[in-house]
Amino acid sequence: MSENDLRAKQRAIKAQVAAADKARPVIEMKGAMQAGARAYPEPPFDQSNAQVDRIEGELSLAPLYDAPFWRGSGKLEGRTAIITGGDSGIGRAVAVLFAREGADVAILHQPDEEADAAVVLKAVEAEGRAGMAIGGDVTDRAFCFAAVAEVVERFGKVDVLVNNAAFQMHVSRFEDLTEDHFDLTVKTNLYGYFHMAQACLPHMKPGSAIVNSGSVTALFGNSDIIDYTMTKGGIHSFTQALSGSLASRGIRVNAVAPGPVWTPLNPSDHPEKLKSFGMETRMKRPAQPEEIAPAYVFLASPQMSSYITGEILPVIGGYTDR
Repeated sequence: MSENDLRAKQRAIKAQVAAADKARPVIEMKGAMQAGARAYPEPPFDQSNAQVDRIEGELSLAPLYDAPFWRGSGKLEGRTAIITGGDSGIGRAVAVLFAREGADVAILHQPDEEADAAVVLKAVEAEGRAGMAIGGDVTDRAFCFAAVAEVVERFGKVDVLVNNAAFQMHVSRFEDLTEDHFDLTVKTNLYGYFHMAQACLPHMKPGSAIVNSGSVTALFGNSDIIDYTMTKGGIHSFTQALSGSLASRGIRVNAVAPGPVWTPLNPSDHPEKLKSFGMETRMKRPAQPEEIAPAYVFLASPQMSSYITGEILPVIGGYTDR
């Protein structure tokens, strides 16, 4: 093809694209994307939700966690699972689906969150499974080991560990991030995972699984929560490294990296950003906990993910153009 012929072909394609752009109808998404079994809340959100102190029962807009259209099929039949931060948010939704899939469930929660924990236990028992709730602090190694011992005493084993408890609080400037603040974030989000994994491993057998809660912040960064972002990046690396360490023992280790999710963690932190929370995603809304929980079922179930370990599964409402 000569240079003139090539140039003419380029001009023809350019003209064709311009004509197509001019002729095509303009389709704008009105509101948020809805693609689930039921419609989910969309921004703007009531900023009165910002008054809660990480207590799900105090949110005026209750997170949707019960997944009424999910039909269990024994994906975790006969298994025992421990879920940290299991009283609210993602942990609560995971507890419900695990029970619906046949698992007995133990949740760990902060001592002042008994009311939320009671809701989860009732939901687990309504699925026909046994549940137990243990209040304490996952930054305390002794508590973690004692809690696991209590679970093993009742259920005899641990098949699945979901490391999910987290602390998050923004700062406006990096200089405002105090050592105490940084220390609590690291102790909760990293030490807690470390303690729980070490406490559970002696009771896990081949076919067991660890599922860690990572975050989209570890993929793209978030300048408002640098300490939280750093710990979530550490969780992703911990997941990948630990998976190699435990492969010879038949124990899989994976992580879910959620995007924005409507849980008590976010409304209690950044009230000025609450109104538009989740609008930065392609779906233009935050996830509800029941939309994230199936990823944990997938990674916990030996029927569904037996050939998957060391993976980070993003559930972020779609990658946006960057």
